[in-house]
Amino acid sequence: MVLAYHVIISFYGFWLPNDPRGSWSEWVASWELFRYGPATKVDTDKSVAYAPHDRAERLRAKESLRYPPVLLTGVQARAVARGFATACEESGYVILACAILPDHVHLIIGRNDRPIAQIVSHLKGRATQQLKREGLHPFDFVKLKDGSLPSPWAQKYWKIFVDSEEYVDCAITYVEHNPEKEGKPKQKWSFVRTNAL
Repeated sequence: MVLAYHVIISFYGFWLPNDPRGSWSEWVASWELFRYGPATKVDTDKSVAYAPHDRAERLRAKESLRYPPVLLTGVQARAVARGFATACEESGYVILACAILPDHVHLIIGRNDRPIAQIVSHLKGRATQQLKREGLHPFDFVKLKDGSLPSPWAQKYWKIFVDSEEYVDCAITYVEHNPEKEGKPKQKWSFVRTNAL
């Protein structure tokens, strides 16, 4: 039985659909980006982040993006957290662990009546609203034809089902220590309820 989900939500530009290590994308929407190859669909649920690849080529491909890749500052990360807290207050989501990194977010989300896709959409929506409200939206310098701003998030997200208490504990530990891998301190967020299952 699924007890929780480990979700990784990327910001715009973090992981390209034609990343040489693989992606979960079916197609590449941008012609400029397609010059670097078609989508590199993989079927594994294992991380491919450490697979060998041509890093320089990947970074060149990122230069063809319509907007610069999103890299949150600490102030922006705190705004994202406030948005997540609002979503949790509204819907009673149980967040067991959260790490908000400059280019992606790790969450362990307890099982809920809502589908995980709806939960992720809600979290992203409230975080985006909070960034706008505080004048911290990463694309505040871009206005689309309808007056809106481009989304700071990638369209898709990665999820894995967590189906045992032991696995929940391991997933929480992984997420809690994730910032340290990037030389950042552990994070503590008010909406995280580690022992809520």
